[in-house]
Amino acid sequence: MPSVFVSTNPLLFGRGTSKLVGEKCKEFNMKKVLVVFDKGVKNAGIVDKILENIHAAGVETVCYDGVLPDPPDWSCEEAGALGVKENVDGVVAIGGGSSIDTGKAAKALLTNPPPLSQYFGRGMMLNKPGKPLIVIPTTAGTGSECTPGGAITDTKNNVKTNVNGLGAAVNLGIVDPELTLGLPPAITASTGMDALCHAIESFTSTLANVYCETMGKEVIRLIGKYIITAYKDGSNYEAREGMMKASTLAGISMLGPMCHFPHDIGKVLGAKWHIPHGNACVMTLPQVLEMIAPACPDKVRFIAEALGGQVAEDASPEEIGKAAYQAAQSLMKALELPTMKDYGLKLDDLIPLVADEVIKALSMAVKFLGAFPAPIPVTAETINEIVTRAYNEN
Repeated sequence: MPSVFVSTNPLLFGRGTSKLVGEKCKEFNMKKVLVVFDKGVKNAGIVDKILENIHAAGVETVCYDGVLPDPPDWSCEEAGALGVKENVDGVVAIGGGSSIDTGKAAKALLTNPPPLSQYFGRGMMLNKPGKPLIVIPTTAGTGSECTPGGAITDTKNNVKTNVNGLGAAVNLGIVDPELTLGLPPAITASTGMDALCHAIESFTSTLANVYCETMGKEVIRLIGKYIITAYKDGSNYEAREGMMKASTLAGISMLGPMCHFPHDIGKVLGAKWHIPHGNACVMTLPQVLEMIAPACPDKVRFIAEALGGQVAEDASPEEIGKAAYQAAQSLMKALELPTMKDYGLKLDDLIPLVADEVIKALSMAVKFLGAFPAPIPVTAETINEIVTRAYNEN
């Protein structure tokens, strides 16, 4: 099959770039904008500074502060309805992936009628460009500033799904590492693991190509170098900048090859038990790395070594897998990441529900992709083994 190369929206990257938001709103001919964020970002003092900047440019603001984790469809509809009522010219989303994804959904609803559910998983339903959306990430992990769709919780079916297409796409991402300097350690760890999983999964995907492989390797290297420092010393700007670079590059790297087991399983854990997304995805990473090593040993060797593992030059694929497993587990422990048991999950709750949900979601995704991105066969037995081992071993 042909390689897939996906270009993203324009990005401004660097210290202090968030101070350009008012100027950029004017360039998009915005006179009144819907500003979307959660209360945590507001309490951190980030929102007020950005609002001041927008107002200084002569642009009016209407604020929606009801963003929730794993944004439910109804909260996205609230944001969109507010924007329609106030007749805004565009959207500015500030925060982590949930705020940005809510902003994407709100943008869609400015020019497309509700309910949002009619657009789930149907990118062509939102093929009109819509009003402009500027996003300003305040975490280093989701890469939502450069992905063309938003991850939304379908509350009727209790699953995570997407809104896609130009009508939900970012027009400009403003990536200012300075905004992450006050990020708490637990969020630093969780969002960083999301970026790591994006990169590892796309790098080892059957749909990988030189474009995503090059970026994926750099992301894995950057996270291996900087995440412990960012976790232990949140004021270290070099580490924060390195993690922000990794997050953005990881978001781009996964657009063609897509993700596989850790994200497929993580989405189910997040939707069913409301586990933070990065924590949910990384829960199975050690086991997945060990199990896919025979299919792509050179790539898994690179991952193991980038994460601090030791791999003998003549190591077998199985030995490479074990080294990657140990490196990933050591990183998770260093970041004090919760396990399935820490969240109170029972193995009987997970088996066979997780596998059933993953297979169901992938059966729809493969119609779009033309192939499964996982480097080993995707079966219920494989997924059950991954989940069972992760539950017992991590």
